[in-house]
This record gives sequence, structure tokens and C-alpha cells, in this order.
Amino acid sequence: MSEEKTANAVERTFSILELVAESTNGLSNSDISRRLNVPKSSASYILRVMEKRGYLIRGDGGKYRLGLKLMSLSRGQIAHADVREVAKPILEQFLRKSRMSEAHLAVLDNGRAVYVEKVEAENSFIKMDIWVGHRLPVHTTAIGKVLVANLADAEIVKILDLRGMEKKTRKSITNQAKFLQEIAKVREYGAAIDNEENSANVRCLAAPIYDANGLTVAALGTSSTILQLDETNLPKVIALVKEAASKVSEQLGYSGKR
Repeated sequence: MSEEKTANAVERTFSILELVAESTNGLSNSDISRRLNVPKSSASYILRVMEKRGYLIRGDGGKYRLGLKLMSLSRGQIAHADVREVAKPILEQFLRKSRMSEAHLAVLDNGRAVYVEKVEAENSFIKMDIWVGHRLPVHTTAIGKVLVANLADAEIVKILDLRGMEKKTRKSITNQAKFLQEIAKVREYGAAIDNEENSANVRCLAAPIYDANGLTVAALGTSSTILQLDETNLPKVIALVKEAASKVSEQLGYSGKR
């Protein structure tokens, strides 16, 4: 198929999808062909493919409506957007109470921890190497540990097999059995610590955010130098991280029962 014909087929596919989405009662092949001025044979081929892949469903009378596949594709992004919106003011509140330099939000995506939100304290002289969209390993980060802690050990091992266990610093955990022991502590404690495991002289803390079903949908965390997050300050900041994560969870409908 030529490039021009391929582009034309893609254009028709999206036009059909948009037209069906605007319809209340569904549309037949004939309806679609007539409204878009597309040959019935071409429309029929595209409709069959989209039906097979779950993007459209055909009901009684041969009329097509949107399928559940579109909802499943958008569900994760919608959830992430909701978490960010709810979390941002709580992250800002956390910074005021903790006097930390930054706070962030991360989600699990294809075996990586991905930052989706970050707030920084005004006039802070400490700047962490963190940005929205930054992807990090789960085995060397507090956010990563929290995000996989709700998974079964077998699922965690699959991620480790897929992504490997790179030694980022001399303190990185690079053994699967030891990492699973670390995750057991995270589950018991309800929070995670990255003790210079991803970057030298940097310590990170994180706690899980749960949705209404009790599933971990994000991790709320903070990072700083080991001087700011020293042994004296650590317990207080961990408590504030867990408190902030709990507030976000409550606003997402989590009742505390799992």
C-alpha cells in the first residue's frame, strides 16, 4: 500500500470513529458510508477491523457503537490526571510543613517509576535532578519500591527480569531476593526509603497513594541531600510524607480498608 493510500485509510478510520462517537443510537455501514462519502466496501473493512479489536461493537440492526477498548485505553491517563489535580495542593502543604526543598508524585509505567508531578519550595538552594516525565528504575528508588509493593512477588520478579537491576551506586540493591526482603519491609512500614541507592549523597522517601478500591495508583515522595534528611530529621519527614499520601488517598475515595 502506498504512503498516500495508507494515510487515507488512517484518515477514514479516525473519521469513522469520531462520527460513531457523536451518534446516540449508533450508525450502520450505510449511514457511515453516506455521511463520510466513503465506499461501502472500504467502510465495511475498517469497521470489521475496529470491531475485532474492540474499538466498536455492532448491536442489533447492524449499528455500530463505541466499544470498551477506548475506555480502557484512556482510564489510566484519566486516573493519573485526577491524582495530580488532587495531589498538587497537598504536595504544596507538605513542603510548608516539612521545610523540604521539593515533593513529587510518580506512577508505575511499563516497569518504571515515572514522575508525573513535582513542586519546589520557593527560594530553596537545594535543587534535585527530578523532572516530570523522568523515568527511573523501581529497585533503586523509594517511589519505585512503593509502586511495586502492592504487586505479588512473582510480578515484581517479572519487572526485575525485564528491566534488570543496574548498580547505580555502591548502595544499590542488585539481588532479587534482597529486593523482595526490602519490599516486605515497605509493606509492613507503609513507606519506603532510598538511602543513596540511586544517587550518591541523596536520600528519598515515599508513601503509597490508594484509590477507592485500595489499589496503589501513585507514590508521593520527597528527596534531598543526606545532610538535610539526616537521622534526626528522617522520622519527622517520613511521618509527614505518609500523612500527605493518606490525605490524597482519602480524597480519591480510599477508606483505609483493603
